[in-house]
Amino acid sequence: MLLAVVPAAANPEPETPYFKASPALSMELKNAQWFDGKGFQQGTLYVKDGRFTKQRIKKAQRQMDLKGQFLIPPLADAHNHNLQTLWGFARYAPSYLRDGVFYTAQQCGEPKAVSEMRPIAAQAASPEVLFNSACITSSDGQPLAQLMGEDPKLRAEDFIDKAVLVMDSPQDIAQKWPLIAPRKSDSIKLMISRSESPELRADPKQWGRLGLKPELVPAIVKRAHQDGFKVIAQADTAADFALAAQSGVDWVARLPGLFFFEGTNAERYRISADAASEAAKKKVSVITAISGSKLFPMSAETLTAVRQLQAENLRRLLDAKVPLLLGSDLYNGTVLSELRSLDSLGVLERAQLLRLATVDTPRALFPKRKIACFDDGCEASFLLLKSNPLQGAQGLEALERIQLRVKQGRVLSQ
Repeated sequence: MLLAVVPAAANPEPETPYFKASPALSMELKNAQWFDGKGFQQGTLYVKDGRFTKQRIKKAQRQMDLKGQFLIPPLADAHNHNLQTLWGFARYAPSYLRDGVFYTAQQCGEPKAVSEMRPIAAQAASPEVLFNSACITSSDGQPLAQLMGEDPKLRAEDFIDKAVLVMDSPQDIAQKWPLIAPRKSDSIKLMISRSESPELRADPKQWGRLGLKPELVPAIVKRAHQDGFKVIAQADTAADFALAAQSGVDWVARLPGLFFFEGTNAERYRISADAASEAAKKKVSVITAISGSKLFPMSAETLTAVRQLQAENLRRLLDAKVPLLLGSDLYNGTVLSELRSLDSLGVLERAQLLRLATVDTPRALFPKRKIACFDDGCEASFLLLKSNPLQGAQGLEALERIQLRVKQGRVLSQ
C-alpha cells in the first residue's frame, strides 16, 4: 500500500468504462440545492466559461430543473498510489470519476513513471493529480522490502536513489539534496516507522520495513520548507506522529495504528494530548486513511481494538482542533470506502464527513484555486445526487448514485 509495483502491461481493462468530457457549457440550474460545507442552500445557479457566475444567462446551453436533487462539490483523496503508473491510471482513473473523486494526491511514485503520467492526468476527463516522486527513507526503510519482493534477482541498489531516495546521515542530506529538484515532485514524503525502536535495525527481518532515523527528520523538513516543498510524513506509531508534529511537517499521511505490529498493542499507537496540541500549533494536517485496516490479517478481537484506537485518535485530534484530510490509501478502492469506515466509527457528524471529503481536502490539495464552492468565480465542478447525503441512516449511499458529473463546466459521461 506504500508504493505500488505494477507490471507494464498495456491497456488493462478499466474497472468501469472510460469517461469523456463535453466542451465547457453555459448552464442554468433552477431549484438547485447545493452544499456549502455545513448544509444545503437553495436558489438558481449559473455557469459560464467553466465557472459559476452571479450574472443571469439568457440562453444557456444546458437548462435544468433540479428540484428535489442535491449538488455537492467533487470529492478528493489525499493519499493513494494507484494513479502514478500508466497501468494503474488506465485501470483505476475511471473509478475515481465514477465515484465523484476529481482530485487526488499520489504518494511515492517513481520519477520516470510520474513524468509519463502528468500530461495524461491533465486531460479534461481525468482526475486532477498531485504527484509525489521524492520519497525519502533510510537504507533499511520502507518501501524497499516491498519493492524487492521475492525476486532474488533484484537488489536494493536497483531502487536506492532511483525509485526512492535514501538518507542515513546529515552528510547524505547535504550530498543528495541536489537529486530532489530533477524529480519534479509536487511534495516531499518522509518514511518514519517505529522511530522509538532503534534496536529493530539489527533485526534482518525488519530490513526494508523501517524508516528515517529520528534525528534526521527535523533537518530534512527544514531544508524542504526552505526550498518551498510541502512535506508529507508517514508515521506508523504514536512516537512517529509526535516526531512528525514536532518537526513541523505539513501532512501526516495517515492515522497511526492502521494495524498493530507484532508484539505491540494499542498503547504504541495512541496519540498523546501533547502531540495533538503540537500538531495543532504547527498547523499539521492529518490524513485519515483508516479503511485499509480490514485488509491486514488480524483476529476480529484485534480489529475491534484497532478500530477503537482509531476512534480515540480521531477524537483527540478533533478536540485539539487538528485539521483532518480525507485519504484512503486503498490501491483497489476510492475514498468512498474511507467515508464509510469513518461514518461507522461515529466520531464525525455526517456534515463534517461531507465537508472533509468535498471542501477541506480539495482545498488543501489545491489551495490557490477557487474550488469546492458555488459562489461567483468558483470553478464549476460538482456532482448531482438523487437524495440528501446528510439525511437518513443510509445518507452516504447517495454518493453511490451520482446523477451528473460536471468538471469545470464540462459534462463527464461514459
